[in-house]
Amino acid sequence: MDRREVLGVMAGLAVAGAGSSPAEASSASAQEPAGSSGMIYRTLGKTGEKVSAIGLGGYHIGMQSDVQESIRIIRTAIDNGITFMDNCWDYNGGESEIRMGKALRDGYRQKVFLMTKFDGRTKEAASKQIDECLQRLQTDHIDLMQYHENIRLEDPDRYFAPGGAREAVDAAKQAGKIRYAGFTGHKDPSVHLRMLEEARAHNYQFASCQMPLNVMDAHFRSFAHQVVPKLLEEGIGVLGMKPMGDGNVLKSNTVTPIECLHYALNLPTSVVINGCESVDRVHQALEAVRTFKPMSTEEVAALLAKTKTAAMTGRFEPFKTTSDFDGTAHNPQWLG
Repeated sequence: MDRREVLGVMAGLAVAGAGSSPAEASSASAQEPAGSSGMIYRTLGKTGEKVSAIGLGGYHIGMQSDVQESIRIIRTAIDNGITFMDNCWDYNGGESEIRMGKALRDGYRQKVFLMTKFDGRTKEAASKQIDECLQRLQTDHIDLMQYHENIRLEDPDRYFAPGGAREAVDAAKQAGKIRYAGFTGHKDPSVHLRMLEEARAHNYQFASCQMPLNVMDAHFRSFAHQVVPKLLEEGIGVLGMKPMGDGNVLKSNTVTPIECLHYALNLPTSVVINGCESVDRVHQALEAVRTFKPMSTEEVAALLAKTKTAAMTGRFEPFKTTSDFDGTAHNPQWLG
């Protein structure tokens, strides 16, 4: 993405924030041609890595009661062109990583860009969790390791503090255990912005940033309006999550699953991470990619008009307004 494209996207985001026009996606208009599977591939920020526009969420993998069915879900996604795998050290007590590790045997590991996350705020805790991720995923390296749940204003400080998580990430990079580093969070754009400020102060470049991006977020404490323009300026890969808000967006009865996925794909995302607890959900995501076309300003405005009233209280984004999704708040021992 060149400077003119970045400015164009930022202008679109700014207008969208004023409520009269949507953020139109440079990634959607400048994406790689679809492969033989029909999948769209995009570039992850400055890394140059090509990744599938849809990623497979790791949390939902562990929700499936049948381990073999979890493996089938993962391999069905990969066989149909989904290369970006999401996971986390704490998902379902580690079961999500264990199942993904089993699914990535038999040559499947070489077909994917593997991402997982850690919770440790100290070098000691983060290092231990990174090693456990490698063991569970049955791999000698992880392509992208992310600092999970950047949800408190002090979390950026703890990453960069002496003896903090950054030291563990740097050591793991030097040892060849991880290739790239990023951060995530679901609570408030202000925390993400503070992390970016701290990174600049430490002359540190994140490869990626993960956040909720959906049709409700466009109206309420919006990551799309406040954070995405900064990421584009700095060449940081945009990872959208919760396109349906863990199902909560659909409870508003204003939009369909395909509309949710099309909206997220239309933003300047490198990847839209979608939770799939069944093979049917995988095929739904594949259908969204197959039918996706860059949306016009008018099309996005019409879609967002349907969700505005429902979005304004944050009711359908409980990960922003409650502690229900704050795993590290409920389990402070994970932080170290």
